[in-house]
Amino acid sequence: MECGRNGNPTLPAPRRVMVVVEPTREAAGALQYALCHGVVERDELILLYVDSPNSWRNTLSTLFRQSGVIAFPAGGGTGSTSGSFTFSYHGVEGDFLEETRRVCKAAQPSVRVRTERVEMEGGRDKASMILLQSKLHGVDVLIIGQRRSLSTAILGSKRQGSSLRGVRVADTAEYLIENCSCACVAVQRKGQNAGYLLNTKTFRNFWLLA
Repeated sequence: MECGRNGNPTLPAPRRVMVVVEPTREAAGALQYALCHGVVERDELILLYVDSPNSWRNTLSTLFRQSGVIAFPAGGGTGSTSGSFTFSYHGVEGDFLEETRRVCKAAQPSVRVRTERVEMEGGRDKASMILLQSKLHGVDVLIIGQRRSLSTAILGSKRQGSSLRGVRVADTAEYLIENCSCACVAVQRKGQNAGYLLNTKTFRNFWLLA
């Protein structure tokens, strides 16, 4: 922590951290990482949900009716050892967003938490909508869950060796890492207590222990 001219410590400027949320294990892992490692006191946490009406109708049984549980440190965020609580998501979309906001506020009381729900429009895909929202809200850090797949690994190797220009990016997280003007962190949770595998524009497959 730096000191001001009068010798008193100066607090770091608050940041806007956006997390892409949805009822999936990948998104739950990204949210857990954000609450435990991605935000600090006075930051603003924006929970972004991108709604696609067509995909909603086609995947109702696999998206909004699935359930999962993730655990967070209780009432203190990074470094907290005061116990933990769990967050279960299930049921309908509105309940999911409100429950997510409530859990985030309980885990990080000193962080401002708000939700943003947007619908895909104008022929934009999900990645483009997330990119647009990150710019509109002046986000400093964007955090998104990532599912590891063969295509993701190939794209990662391609990005390490050369530009993705001309390559069809099938992975939303990889597209955002490459195109975001702010820092973008793609998160893969490796089991409940095995930590996280992180990918950004500057480093690949960084293992962060829980």
